[in-house]
Amino acid sequence: MRSIYMVAGLLMTALGIVGAFLPLLPTTPFLLVAVWCFSRSSPRLEQWLLNHRTLGPPLSNWRREGAISARTKVVAICLIVASYGFFLYRTQPSALLAVGVGLVLSASALFILTRPLPRGVSS
Repeated sequence: MRSIYMVAGLLMTALGIVGAFLPLLPTTPFLLVAVWCFSRSSPRLEQWLLNHRTLGPPLSNWRREGAISARTKVVAICLIVASYGFFLYRTQPSALLAVGVGLVLSASALFILTRPLPRGVSS
């Protein structure tokens, strides 16, 4: 099982890094799964991710407190709104599909907005 977790962790890390450059592919969820996989396969890689200068702080905030920084919340909500607008503009969906996608994105936005801010950090 350790090998499976290692491969999954490496795959999730790769997807997370690619997601940093592609607007519609999320970064943090993949990295959260990677940290979880590495916690079961490679403590060294787990610590590398958690201590990474760029990737580490959001992962540590989430692991420690289930927290999302204010800046990250703003960026996430803006991208959700922009993605929905792009979806509406490019696909011209039926009303049912537009409402369905809108509900899923609204639930995602609500989840993000209701997460606490990291203690002692406002951005």
